[in-house]
Formats: sequence, structure tokens, C-alpha cells
Amino acid sequence: MEFDQIMVRYGEMALKGKNRHKFEQKLQSNLVHKLKRFPLAKLKKTRDRMYILLNGEDPYEVMQTCQEVFGIQSLSFALRTEQDEEKIKEAALFAFHDAKHASTFKISAKRTDKTFPIKSQEMNQMLGAHILKNTSDVTVDVHRPDVEIVVEIRQDAVYVTSKKYQGAGGLPVGTTGKTLLLLSGGIDSPVAGYLAMKRGVEVEAIHFHSPPYTSERARQKVMDLAQEMTRFGIKMKVHMIPFTKIQQKIHQEMPEGYSMTIMRRMMLRISEAVAREQDILSMTTGESLGQVASQTMESMSAINEVTNFPVIRPLVAMDKLDIISISQKIGTYDISIRPYEDCCTVFVPKAPKTKPKKEKAREYESAVDFSEDIKEAVEQREVIELKLQTELKSENEFEDLF
Repeated sequence: MEFDQIMVRYGEMALKGKNRHKFEQKLQSNLVHKLKRFPLAKLKKTRDRMYILLNGEDPYEVMQTCQEVFGIQSLSFALRTEQDEEKIKEAALFAFHDAKHASTFKISAKRTDKTFPIKSQEMNQMLGAHILKNTSDVTVDVHRPDVEIVVEIRQDAVYVTSKKYQGAGGLPVGTTGKTLLLLSGGIDSPVAGYLAMKRGVEVEAIHFHSPPYTSERARQKVMDLAQEMTRFGIKMKVHMIPFTKIQQKIHQEMPEGYSMTIMRRMMLRISEAVAREQDILSMTTGESLGQVASQTMESMSAINEVTNFPVIRPLVAMDKLDIISISQKIGTYDISIRPYEDCCTVFVPKAPKTKPKKEKAREYESAVDFSEDIKEAVEQREVIELKLQTELKSENEFEDLF
């Protein structure tokens, strides 16, 4: 006996009103893309949930893949069996064993086919007794069981589901607009992009590189981060901005204490120009309040002044250890800690201003014309489009992804 389908339960999107179907359609589309590596698997949609018919595909590999799709609250393996007492018993026992370390359980039978001779309560007792008889050190707990085995008796067949596996939650990517992620190559920005995607945002990335001060390996590191993030967003476009000329100009012309602030302002100006060109409505950064000199309240205010676009900061109130924990879960941490410097480490001032004044930043900028440099950086950028990879972690790891 083996599982022949996976039940997909909706999360927050189940609370949507008249536009709920748009969220469901996007989730369905995203799931279809993720399941392309399983040619036999088919997606079936009902009013309240979706079912993945496995048709012989490995249930554990399919489950792992589905756990990376935003908009899914939980999933369960399911068995379809005949309206036969002994076969239902066999299916329930098989479903219980899937929970592996469960020591308590509950049976919840639902008889939608009223012609079936065994009533729901009788079915609960019958299946509970069968599991107790064929296991050891296991008890029934109807209030807080380790696993709840749900048995739905329908006219066409009986469906048995067991343990709930946690999904990625959130909203389907592509349902709440698009943002431009300032992807630095560090730990924080990929996590910020991940959290934006969890709210249904489609992400494009922009990266500022400064050869020869930054290496080809630093560039590849960013591409690897973006590729890893496609696991959750299906695809990602990366805008590689040549930033050497602007950084050199800042280093030569700007007061040292304000060079970091001016550099960040230039990044936002360029990012806004790219966003406008791509019909993107916001920008996202990996800034966390107070983490470094450019992330104080005063610095953020001075930097933000150059744009009217919303700047999303998902990490603004998070501790570094929390950010690291998420980066490890989503697979970006080991890439982020590769020892290849990005442009933010080039020409670092010895004493950057932690409380820069907007007026001062404006004054220093107005003394030098950056307009042509910004235009040139936007026009000369390289755009790379990345698509979803299909590599999977080992079967033993799959249930702990989230």
C-alpha cells in the first residue's frame, strides 16, 4: 500500500472574499510550475482545497516540492480505497504509521454517503481499536493527539488522510504586485526577498557590482542566491548594475563621513529608474534597524528622501539571529557567507555618519552632477533571467523544511 494523492489546504487566502478565485488560480498556476518535474502527477481543484494525484510519482519528493509553495497552509498524504471495511482498516493503520513518532491518535470519520452501513461514531471506534491492536505504546487522545486520521466516506470511494505537514503559508507569489529587491550578496537581503514573496509579491532583483574592486566570484555568489530563491518564486530577473564609476566619483568628491549615505541614495535613485521602466511599484531591502551605520533611523530617513516609491523592509525589527535562522531554513545562508566582497565593502569610510542630515546630503550631492552616471548605469545594466531549479533535498529532510 502507498499514498496515491496529497491533499493541499489553503491558508490565509481561504479568508478572501469575491477575489478569492484569483488567489486560487495563481496558487494552481504556481503549483503546476513546481510539479513539472513530476510528469505523471496531476492537480485536481475542488472548492475548498486541491489534490495532487500522484499516479506513481514519489509521494515524499512531491510533498517536499509542495512545501515550498506560498499560499499552502498544510498538506497531508492521502489514500483512496474502496468502501470495504477491511481495506479501510488497512488504510487507516498505514496512515497512522506515516506519523512515525506519534504516540497518541484520534480517528475522525465523516460519512457523506449515508448509504454506507457503518455510522461515523462506529467507524471511529472500529478503526481506533484496529490501530491499538496492531501497535504498541499507543493511546487514543481525542483532545490533543499527535496525529488525527481523517476518514471521508463518499459515494465513489473512501479517502484517508493522516499527519499534517506544514506548508510555506502566506499568499501565492504574484497576487500582490511586484517589487525590486536590492540584493547585496549578504545574509539579509535574500531573507527580505523571501519574506516579500511570502506576502504574495513577485520579486525582481537588482545588484550593484564594481569591477575590478569586486570579483567575478562575488557576482556568481549573487546569481546563486537568486537561483536559490527561485525555489519559492518560480523565476527571477536580476538586473546587474555597473557601479564602479559612481563609487569612484563618490569616493573622490564626497566627504568621507557622508560617502556611505550618498552611495545608498544613488542605489535608490538607480533602483527607482529600473523599477519605473519595469512597471514595478516598490523596492525591498534587507535593512534591519540599528544593525550598521547606514541602518539607523536617521540614515534610513536621509537615504529614503530620494524616492517616493515605497521601500519595503521586512527585516526592520528582526534580530540578526532570527534572520540567520531563516536564511538557513531557505538554503541561502551557506551561499551568503562565501568570502567574496560586494560593492558595499568598497571604499568603506573609517567613520561613517550614523546620524546624517538630509540637508547635508542634499548639499554635497548638488555640488556634483550624477545624472548622466545614473542614466548610463541603468542603460548599461545586464539583465539575467533565472528559472526554477528542480533539485531536491534528501527524503529524510523533507518534512522539516518549514
